[in-house]
Amino acid sequence: MGLIKRVARVVGRLLLMVVIFGAGWLFARVGIGTAIEPSSLTELETQFRTRMQNTSLIGQFTVDGYENPGGMSDRYDISGVEKIGDDRWRFDVRMRHGNVDVTLPVAVPMVWVGDTPIIMMSDFNIPGIGAFTSRVFFHGARYAGTWESSAAGVGGLMYGSIESADDTDPDESNADETPE
Repeated sequence: MGLIKRVARVVGRLLLMVVIFGAGWLFARVGIGTAIEPSSLTELETQFRTRMQNTSLIGQFTVDGYENPGGMSDRYDISGVEKIGDDRWRFDVRMRHGNVDVTLPVAVPMVWVGDTPIIMMSDFNIPGIGAFTSRVFFHGARYAGTWESSAAGVGGLMYGSIESADDTDPDESNADETPE
């Protein structure tokens, strides 16, 4: 009986180590818990970070080859944005489009072209949603870009306005469905 307890204890410790390692890897991958000190951000980065706090991106998306003038409803509720690396930013976001409604931190590569921030993802995996390639830029009170899902073999455009989350209805229904 003593041998079984020792083996069980060793197996338990190994499982605990695997869980801890896995959690550490996940946190490092999505940038949870890390952020660059706000005082070290450039003026443009500070303005972007402040502008994107507690906002909603409300707009439309299109799917190439699918006729829907004006696009289908798209919504991203952003509670916060943090710079977590040289060209990586974490968006704490609730994504709602088509049949998808998920809340999670998403760490994305972002570059600046002059005074314009651009998310530049290439085959970037978003947990629970899939891998996407996209280019999305933010300017004033608007955003626009392209998207492509390699798994689904589709892509299109996305565009809309950046609004204060206080001015929008977070439980607004999103009944449009993505075509198959």
